[in-house]
Amino acid sequence: MQLDNQTALVTGAGRGIGQGIAMALAEAGANVVAADVDIDIARETEDKIKALGRKAAALEVDVTEPESIEKMVRDAESAVGPLDIAVNNAGVISIMGVEQLDAERWDSLMAVNARGVFLCTRAEIGVMRPRRFGRIINTASICGKVGLPDLSHYCASKFAVVGFSNAVAKEVAADGITVNALCPGIVGTGMWRGEKGLAYAWREEGESEDESWERHQKTFLPQGVAQTPEDMGELAVYLATAKHVTGQAIAVDGGFSL
Repeated sequence: MQLDNQTALVTGAGRGIGQGIAMALAEAGANVVAADVDIDIARETEDKIKALGRKAAALEVDVTEPESIEKMVRDAESAVGPLDIAVNNAGVISIMGVEQLDAERWDSLMAVNARGVFLCTRAEIGVMRPRRFGRIINTASICGKVGLPDLSHYCASKFAVVGFSNAVAKEVAADGITVNALCPGIVGTGMWRGEKGLAYAWREEGESEDESWERHQKTFLPQGVAQTPEDMGELAVYLATAKHVTGQAIAVDGGFSL
């Protein structure tokens, strides 16, 4: 297996893209720690990983709090082993025009999406650097490459992840650590689906949420079909094995950002 005997930590691993990445790493041979703000759904991912015959653990974490992150890293290494791979995937979204956006909502989203990635990356480098090996993958978004209406705060946070990852990659390149950003396109998880998702918010008159979802796939994606959490997992496995790919922001988006 590509990642035999390696230890991976994935935040936001309880559902959606995070769970897809955690499962792909496990299928490639890694032992995986699933961390999430919701420990119950993290445990569901843990059970799925163990069913593959891998070591696994579930941890509760608040990625906006430095102490919580430091504890997560310590507990992950204690439970499963020295950290080789870290996927900083935890994130939140809201849909709101800039004129309706207040400072509190801006700050709360930035606290998870940008501050959280910074805090996690800093803690992970702290244990990887002495061993002179590590693979850090920060989940950004197609919205870290292309601005979209009603998502100015979300786009700002994901552009920040892309720039941060590129800069840190240069700081740690000589220490055997790679840092890259993974940019999902249109994935049928909570960002897009349901009454809080973009497909619902961006319906045309008389259009159902399902019809809006289908239209947006055809409109935005040259391939015409949405991506999946499993697609993101495939890229995560590649980045976990690639020795000389660092500082990149790689999109899995069906050609949207070409």
